[in-house]
Amino acid sequence: MAEQLDSTVEKPRSGVTKGTLLGAIFLMATSAIGPGFITQTTAFTVQLGAAFAFAILLSILIDIAVQLNVWRVIGVSGMRAQELGNRVLPGLGFVMAALVVFGGLVFNIGNIAGTSLGLDALFGVDVKIGGAISAVIAIAIFLSKKAGVAMDRIVVVLGVLMIALTIYVAIASGPPVGEAMRQSVIPDEVDFLAITTLIGGTVGGYITYAGAHRLVDAGVKGPEQVVQVSRSSVVSLLVTGVMRIVLFLAILGVVAAGVTLGDGNPTAAAFQHAAGEVGLRLFGMILWGAAITSVIGASYTSVSFIASFSPVLERRRNWLVVAFIAISLTAFLMMEQAPTTLLILAGALNGLILPVGFGVLMWVAARRRDLLGGYNYPKWLMGIGVVTWLLTLYLGWKALSGITALWS
Repeated sequence: MAEQLDSTVEKPRSGVTKGTLLGAIFLMATSAIGPGFITQTTAFTVQLGAAFAFAILLSILIDIAVQLNVWRVIGVSGMRAQELGNRVLPGLGFVMAALVVFGGLVFNIGNIAGTSLGLDALFGVDVKIGGAISAVIAIAIFLSKKAGVAMDRIVVVLGVLMIALTIYVAIASGPPVGEAMRQSVIPDEVDFLAITTLIGGTVGGYITYAGAHRLVDAGVKGPEQVVQVSRSSVVSLLVTGVMRIVLFLAILGVVAAGVTLGDGNPTAAAFQHAAGEVGLRLFGMILWGAAITSVIGASYTSVSFIASFSPVLERRRNWLVVAFIAISLTAFLMMEQAPTTLLILAGALNGLILPVGFGVLMWVAARRRDLLGGYNYPKWLMGIGVVTWLLTLYLGWKALSGITALWS
């Protein structure tokens, strides 16, 4: 049996390595820029054109408000989100865990679908076979003796590679940057489903907690660690923001040129048009990297929501992660929906889950100073968080009809 995930056991704070901190940053970042975001960005850019820049900008602003608060509350308290939930109201943490695990499972099915699309573009591998191969690779990572170290290094390397390759394609596609900047502030059209889906795919569900839970697992917690926690959250937000913008511009350049993208794998078609055969292969690598790191992030974070409820579950965390991936793969192999539809639906569902857990954490920040070790929570940060929470409720409500149409 593989050893317990090595960095889930708390270490002395002085022993936390730079690699672990980078791993937490990129675990959140690569989860937020996974195949769901890539697919959603392509689908809605085709539909809305430059007007989708408004949704991109709004998603970045909401992401900043959510993550700064989530990392601060979880990091300072030293408790995972579900543990805080149970301290606020007995049983609430179990409800939060159920929602996040369900959302994580739906998203993970989409993540495996994303790996299959990536390998299809890269090597022409059948989507079912490609998904199975990728799931086996993810399982092998968690069965290794140094699973925590392996996870941290893989997400960092693939995250940097994804950003570099996407910047190249964005330059090659020649997007109308000025028009995108104008419509990011004054859009010709506002689509609530697009906004909620994008938010759900980049900060909803398990993604909300991925980086913060990783820091707590690594022992970076407590009021005295607030500077380190805040710095890590800011860096992760910069990484995700850059990736969102350059990916949108890469697709927009192709759409603005009048190219019609097919329904099967539209992002691959966009990259191929922008940079030829090389662009297609680059897309395959980008999507596979985004998808495999998201499989890792979704599985790790979802299991972190249930492992803490019992010492027995904590000792078997690696095997729970393996089981989570195996269940996701089985569901993917059995489903008939197109991978692109799965990825958009997953983002929309996680957008609905976001207000629940985030609302609990904002309650802790506002009313439960005892859970923060007496830390004086910044009023400006709390105010931004409360306004953002109300906005996520509104967006989720407005998007319900669109989600019903996607499922049908």
